[in-house]
Amino acid sequence: MKLKDTVHFNLHKKLLIGTIIIICFLGSVRLTNADFYKVISNSNQIVIFLSRLAKPDFSFLPRLVLPMIKTLEMSLLGTFVGVLLAFPISFYATTILTENKTLSISIRFVLGLVRTIPTLLLAALFVAIFGIGESTGVITIAIFTLGMVSQLMFQAVETIDYGPIEMTAAVGSNKFQITVWAVLPQVINQFLSYTFYAFEVNVRASTILGFVGAGGIGVILNSSLALLNYERVSIIILTILVTVIIVDKVSERVRRSLV
Repeated sequence: MKLKDTVHFNLHKKLLIGTIIIICFLGSVRLTNADFYKVISNSNQIVIFLSRLAKPDFSFLPRLVLPMIKTLEMSLLGTFVGVLLAFPISFYATTILTENKTLSISIRFVLGLVRTIPTLLLAALFVAIFGIGESTGVITIAIFTLGMVSQLMFQAVETIDYGPIEMTAAVGSNKFQITVWAVLPQVINQFLSYTFYAFEVNVRASTILGFVGAGGIGVILNSSLALLNYERVSIIILTILVTVIIVDKVSERVRRSLV
């Protein structure tokens, strides 16, 4: 019997892992100056905060309709632009249709880089470049969608059946014709599914872009939080929650029909 298979070895291994986790936790508490006593001592403030959140200001609801519509428009337009850009780029990122491997690898690297940048950080960068407003939100969502959909799309293309490609190439078709007649029919449903998924994700993301000045209902949410108007914060959160749930359900139904 090997040493690593013995009961004592496994016990010592688990104890060592547990000790390391505890040390890392205590070290993190010390480095971040986390004060759990402060959380407990402010329990009264938490109760007051929750009690005010439990009383949403429904009289403010009519003023949220237009910002919510703008948020949805930002998501829709940003998704459309991002998908439009992702469509050709995803094909150039594949090794099936691109003979230049350097180009393919470079595109994949850039797409991976874009996907690692948080949406709020992208929005903050674009606010500094283009200024505040819904246009900046649209640009942010478009770039985020480009990275996400392109990545998903070229991975889908990599898994298609090569048979139609070989048959289309055998009759003298060029790359464009191969893409249209052999590749696209195999991935179009997935592409549409990814588009609706991206819109679903973008609706959730766009609600907080206003925190950095990128427009939408997040601007009102941020200002209400700054003014400690928690009754308005409550109705804003409820509006966002209902909208996101509706969009999620509709998107899920559409994506199921495409699979």
